[in-house]
Amino acid sequence: MIKVTGLYIYPIKSLQGIEVESCEVLERGFKHDRRWMIIDSDNGHVTQRTHPQLSQIKIRLSDDFIIASHVDYEDIEIPLVLAHGNEELVTIWNDQVPALVAEEKINHWISSITGNPCRVVFMPENQDRPVNPERARNQENVSFADGYPYLIISEASLEDLNSRMEKPLPMHRFRPNIVVSGVEPYGEDQWKDLTIGTVDFYGTHPCKRCVFTTIDQETGQKGAEPLKTLATYRREGSEVIFGLNTLASSGGTVAVGDEVIF
Repeated sequence: MIKVTGLYIYPIKSLQGIEVESCEVLERGFKHDRRWMIIDSDNGHVTQRTHPQLSQIKIRLSDDFIIASHVDYEDIEIPLVLAHGNEELVTIWNDQVPALVAEEKINHWISSITGNPCRVVFMPENQDRPVNPERARNQENVSFADGYPYLIISEASLEDLNSRMEKPLPMHRFRPNIVVSGVEPYGEDQWKDLTIGTVDFYGTHPCKRCVFTTIDQETGQKGAEPLKTLATYRREGSEVIFGLNTLASSGGTVAVGDEVIF
């Protein structure tokens, strides 16, 4: 049986994630997943690609807040949902979308860690950011995730990759939303229509991986892996692939232990 063995959300894009036992499925991603993002002075998105020190910010949730913590700073509370705030037009990759700006103490906190003037912005649920129309089925939207609401990776795929490397990597290095067991390595690449529990999903295409995966989430240090090894056997043109970009075709809740049917 193919089943869910892990679920993850990333409330603030590019900070550490949170493993959960169950989560509500929404069109643009799991509830609270990447609704917040860090921007620079030009309103462009800031990630670990240029600021690997962001990997050292840990996240936990309370009923109403995201609590962000860093070893060198006092914890700070960020609302799970921002109802009001100054609106700015922000850029994420090729998209420009309106977003609400957090209060100044939050922006000062994140700027102290990045070493550059930064702000933290929120995407309301009613804000459109369409996925690539060539991949969409029903004009789906996405949050501040790079391009697609959900990323599925099988345990077997990671095990196969690790068998080829000198030092194995943990699953969280690849920032999945849904981890599954019971499938052959890279079997998820071919999934199209699938059901997890009672929720329907649609696999669009394998995920192209970038330098983000080379950042050790425990230390913040960059290396060559896993891209060096993936490039030897998981190429698609000039890109390396790992995991399946996925859209939700219906709503509901998924939980660890749910069966996956395709």
